[in-house]
Amino acid sequence: MDLYGRRQEQAALDRLLDDARQGQGAAWVLWGDPGIGKTALLGYTAKAAAEDFTVLTCRGTRLESGLAFAALHELLLPVMERISTLPEPQANALNGALGISGDAPNRFLIGVAVLTLVGELAEIRPLLIMADDAQWLDEPSAQCLAFVARRLRNESVVVLLTGRDDPADGPWEELPAREIRGLDGEDARLLVGTAAPDADEAVIRYVVRAAAGNPLALQELPVSMAAGDISTHPLDGEQIAVGPRLRRAFGIQIADLSPPARTALLLTAAEDRGDRNTVRQAGGMLGLDSAAWDEALRSGLLTVRAGEWIGFRHPLIRAVVYEEALLADRQVVHRALASVLTGEMADELRPWHLAAAAEAAGGSDEEAARLLEQSAHLSWARGGCASAARALRRAAMLSPSAEDGARRLAHGAGAAWEAGQVDVARGMLERAEGMSSESAVAGFSDGLRGMIEFAHGDLESAYRYLIRDRDLVADPGQAFKLGSMAVRAAWSAGQSGLQSAAMEHLLQLPQAEFPNADPLALLRQWWAWDCECGADAHGRVLVPTGETADWLSSSSWRLMPPAPLGVAWGIEGVLDEALHRKIDKLRHTDQVITLALALAQTVTLKIAQGRWASATVNAIEGLQLAEEVGADHLASQCRNCLGWLAAVRGDEQAVAEYAARTFEQSVPRGARALSAAAEWNLGMSALFAGRAEQALDRLVRLTEKGHHSAHPTFAVLTALDSVEAAVQAGQLTTAEHQARLLRRCAERTKADWVISAMHVAHALLASGAEAERQFRLALEVPGAASRPFNYARTRLLYGEWLRRARRRADARIQLAEAAETFRRLDAAPLLARVQAEQELTGQQPRGTATEVRDTVPILTPQELRVARLAAEGLTNREIGARLLISPRTVGHHLANVFPKLGIVSRADLARVDFEGGLRLIG
Repeated sequence: MDLYGRRQEQAALDRLLDDARQGQGAAWVLWGDPGIGKTALLGYTAKAAAEDFTVLTCRGTRLESGLAFAALHELLLPVMERISTLPEPQANALNGALGISGDAPNRFLIGVAVLTLVGELAEIRPLLIMADDAQWLDEPSAQCLAFVARRLRNESVVVLLTGRDDPADGPWEELPAREIRGLDGEDARLLVGTAAPDADEAVIRYVVRAAAGNPLALQELPVSMAAGDISTHPLDGEQIAVGPRLRRAFGIQIADLSPPARTALLLTAAEDRGDRNTVRQAGGMLGLDSAAWDEALRSGLLTVRAGEWIGFRHPLIRAVVYEEALLADRQVVHRALASVLTGEMADELRPWHLAAAAEAAGGSDEEAARLLEQSAHLSWARGGCASAARALRRAAMLSPSAEDGARRLAHGAGAAWEAGQVDVARGMLERAEGMSSESAVAGFSDGLRGMIEFAHGDLESAYRYLIRDRDLVADPGQAFKLGSMAVRAAWSAGQSGLQSAAMEHLLQLPQAEFPNADPLALLRQWWAWDCECGADAHGRVLVPTGETADWLSSSSWRLMPPAPLGVAWGIEGVLDEALHRKIDKLRHTDQVITLALALAQTVTLKIAQGRWASATVNAIEGLQLAEEVGADHLASQCRNCLGWLAAVRGDEQAVAEYAARTFEQSVPRGARALSAAAEWNLGMSALFAGRAEQALDRLVRLTEKGHHSAHPTFAVLTALDSVEAAVQAGQLTTAEHQARLLRRCAERTKADWVISAMHVAHALLASGAEAERQFRLALEVPGAASRPFNYARTRLLYGEWLRRARRRADARIQLAEAAETFRRLDAAPLLARVQAEQELTGQQPRGTATEVRDTVPILTPQELRVARLAAEGLTNREIGARLLISPRTVGHHLANVFPKLGIVSRADLARVDFEGGLRLIG
């Protein structure tokens, strides 16, 4: 099949198919003006793939753009029986989305299910997926297809989508795009000659100029000229717009038809799905006989396929028919269509036809609004949150009562928020507040405004909204949720006064969720970090127990202290245990944002415990989920953790890149906790690279009042780094100030790590016997060794002091222990520093830091994640579901992992020490 002037495009599409035959998948978006030939290229590709590909297709329509998963249902209809072969959680999620079952939705499981299905189909035959008019796909289907299309690198799959606009924004923004342009002069002339073989040279020349290379215009404009509608003598230099002239060309053909035939066209345009039976029944209600349909079909404007599908020769014809029709005529056909609908989608389609009829009549319609609201809740229950938001927005427009309109907009904002459409949710709340009071909208939305700001916006604004709405919502549980989020927002903003006030109010709210008094005392202690804290009313420091982990794992994440605060209190073990119990539960739900948050929290805790491989895996997974749902603050938290690991491993470029992303998002929004963490990473990176003054300049910002990185919790966490940098830079006054900060915190909290850090700080500022006594006290603190990196740093600093005191034998002992830990953790800068000290003591180090690093198998972060899960016994399908990749991609990663680790089977993975340098055990 040859197309005029499309040789390059055809060759490119042929290459895509050939690559897929070799196991290399790809996705393309073909975009351009209406009539430019996008659908023709899809037809060419389908024919080229017909012999050896499985071909799945769907088409976006205006009407179905509001129906959740309508396009996905059309796409998968030929292979629906294979859904039952998927892993049960995936099959359940996909069946729920398609309305086949009542299973709970899970946005990511739906995407993984389709990805798994696509991968398994591609193992049988290469697969071609085509979605025409993708701009009209319903949002849940579009999001699902985009999710799949981004993960086809190792699959025998080609995905082609067509649209009218450059996909720079929206679900297709990450996919390669190719603009389809107009035909050049010679190809345009050939096409006109084929379409109008009797045309003379003057007509051909005019049409080529007027059509500007648009193939549809090149074929249709001669019709208008034959009717005498267009002058063949345009003025020199005249700029001719193709759109209006094409519309006029189609308009001429439509106007020549009888009124009944035009009504038949309008019915087909309004129905928009191509269901011939529905269109015929509605026509019968309007008195259309077979003569009207025969005339419409003879016009060539309508086409029929497979006896059941009826539609237009080109989508632009449908637009002209519908948009040029009288509003009264539109109202009549939509009401007729609504009255005859039957089948599984009737209840969802009917409200949209009634809404269109009401809008054509120019008024409100409570019945249509009510049905749209019901349809929205059905979509929401199936995971089609974006579709629900659209339906509720339309319902609000049709609501006779402003209060009902505001309520529907507020509920719609909640659906948009769950769909990740943050700006849409904000806009709907603002419109709702314009129709009703802020307090009413806060009640309707359960305090959504503050939650949106907490996740994406300015944190002090989030605090104000959360405090306001906490007292407006009717549900006590929701009030407590908003109150606890207000405490967290104040902490994240570094606003101690607001944090204390919110905490006091929170503890006065009804707390049926946890009647035990001890957890409440722990809450007060944890959140009062920068105040006179650490003890209860009787002066006792509260120590969390195993029961605390039980309570935390069964409670809302909002009751847990943020991970940095937990690390500051020295309760990382209890928090980590509680979060892992929660993560195990969350993986079986649709609470994706909560799962991402829990994963991100564990990273900081695992870093403190020296479990850096696990920390890396969780940080990457958390970042991936956060970016998928657009949770900016959460994504910054994950990047900060990856930046901390990069700093201790000597990757200064990565540290700078992660920090820059964090500052870009966090500074304008007042997220001081995130900015402080990024500042810490930059300071550590400079310190470990030997630039003490630069490090100190970064680190002291965390205690500078009014600085965008000032934060009381992080000020304590970084205090020992500040002391070391200040001592090296000769700024002893600053070092003494930071040491006092540690001493005050140690006295209040009694946390092992703070006590140990305090002794190290005193040792760095002391000399002689007092310095050694402080170093020994630091090493002897019970529990200090539970943070191996900090403990090894203490040994390094002590070893350096011993070497300077000319006690080389004693220094070697401390340095050797430090070197072993830094080697296991791959803390290259500090290992190099230890080894330099060892050489000065006359001890031969075990290879240089670079040589040691070269002996460790280098796995990519994704390979590491796959290998760890495979070592736990998960199948490729289960790993793919966990990591949001296809089973085939899992197999590809394992094929790379085995030779890197020197193993030959999955069973050997059980012998790999993932936390100790990827070495085999036994």
